[in-house]
Amino acid sequence: MEFLSTREVFGDSVVLRKIHPNHLEGFKEASLAGKAEPRTFGEVLNNALADTNALQQEVTALSEKMITDPDSVDAHDITIAMAKANAALSITKSVVDKALRAYQEIINVR
Repeated sequence: MEFLSTREVFGDSVVLRKIHPNHLEGFKEASLAGKAEPRTFGEVLNNALADTNALQQEVTALSEKMITDPDSVDAHDITIAMAKANAALSITKSVVDKALRAYQEIINVR
């Protein structure tokens, strides 16, 4: 069994080795040297909320386009966009609910 060296692992990222020339064709070699600094929790939270909002706005835009120009939008695209937005919103809601519940428990400990 081969183990990975410290050069091949960085946090939760692992560099993939090409054993066969056809493997991972079309992908560029991963470079850990150019990896960005870890972000703060606030930035991660803001990006997650912005992504959820963008999915909701995409559904709204597709729905409006379906009403104004029905031939330009496929019904399947709207259904898929709605499912993605619904899943993102559900996950966001559950994370917020758990965070509020944890905050309430911290307040009650005092």
